[in-house]
Amino acid sequence: MSSDGEGATAGLETPPPSAPRPAGARGGTLSLFASELLTLFRRRRTWALLGALALIPILIAVAIRIAGDAPSGRGPAFLGQITENGLFVGVTAMVVAMPLFLPLTIGVVAGDTIAGEASHGTLRYLLIAPAGRVRLLVVKYGATAVFCAAATLTVVVVGSLIGWALFPVGPVTLLSGATVSVGEGLLRFLSIAAYVTVSLLGMSAIGLFLSTLTTVPVGAMAATAILAVVSQIMGALPQLEWLHPWLFTQYWLGFADLLREPPVWDSFVDNAVLQAGYVVAFGALAVSRMLTKDVLS
Repeated sequence: MSSDGEGATAGLETPPPSAPRPAGARGGTLSLFASELLTLFRRRRTWALLGALALIPILIAVAIRIAGDAPSGRGPAFLGQITENGLFVGVTAMVVAMPLFLPLTIGVVAGDTIAGEASHGTLRYLLIAPAGRVRLLVVKYGATAVFCAAATLTVVVVGSLIGWALFPVGPVTLLSGATVSVGEGLLRFLSIAAYVTVSLLGMSAIGLFLSTLTTVPVGAMAATAILAVVSQIMGALPQLEWLHPWLFTQYWLGFADLLREPPVWDSFVDNAVLQAGYVVAFGALAVSRMLTKDVLS
């Protein structure tokens, strides 16, 4: 081979100091996944997003503490229970965050998965690893799923803590009228966080796919968030009732069923099946796109 060819090969095989090391040098998929999580949670943007979500329950709790209850029937669900039991701050904040704020934050992370690497010129170095493109997609999606869990836990945990600090806390009265202990109530709220995490997995897969289509992360982020809003608008139109069961946002607010005695798991199961379908469909599209993608950066 010519010296020019050798120089070109050497240039491709030596990533810049700022680029992530190939997966093979890290001991496999788990090492690459751990590295991806570390990179994600070291970013100031990640903590800014989680901080913005944490502000939602804080603002709700402080506003109610200062101004008192809203008139009956006004405001988001569970708002009226906060002054009687501060633990409801978390679930009220989840009702507020679910339609817009959570989709925005997840859209930012999911839309950046592949497009962000391409825009920084590090994608081709990641793909030098023997496992290649499919493993990279799995790792990127797994990290996004972990962020989904972190985001929902932030809302619930911060809400419970600020509610505990500003309002009385005691046995939790459920929607069915039954009362459960504080411990069981906290478990119910954690199950709501799990429900919402599952709800966001389909959207995360859509964001991953959109991220493979562009080298401009902002475009993929915006498209992912806009699709979530459009899906919710379509879900509110009775003329499109035939389409509602197929919308990835259809069961987003179904977590209230977990606050009944006994808990009603139908929505959880239907939601999980629907999200799994979106993960499989858009995961396959992302894989197909990555396998045929001409990576230049």
